Amino acid sequence: MTTQAVKVKNEESQGNAITGAAAGVGQKVTGTVADTREFLHDVRVEMKQVTWPSREDVISTTWVVVATVAFFGVFLAVVDKLVQMGVAYVFKKFGI
Repeated sequence: MTTQAVKVKNEESQGNAITGAAAGVGQKVTGTVADTREFLHDVRVEMKQVTWPSREDVISTTWVVVATVAFFGVFLAVVDKLVQMGVAYVFKKFGI
């Protein structure tokens, strides 16, 4: 008898939870649309305050990045070759 009462009580509480969740979905969707509109409005306001770099600034920093990448590419290629030659020398020396 006690088991049946607990079972019925659990089924009732699950039904209410599902009904409550279904009622809350409409509010969440409405809230989401309102939140999205507010977010996009805030983005528009913030984007007007942004100071964008000039074309010359962008070009000069791009060349700095390209030169840095080229330098480290060559540097790492040289280091890789030296390590490769060192490992080959050790293997040759010890007959591995």
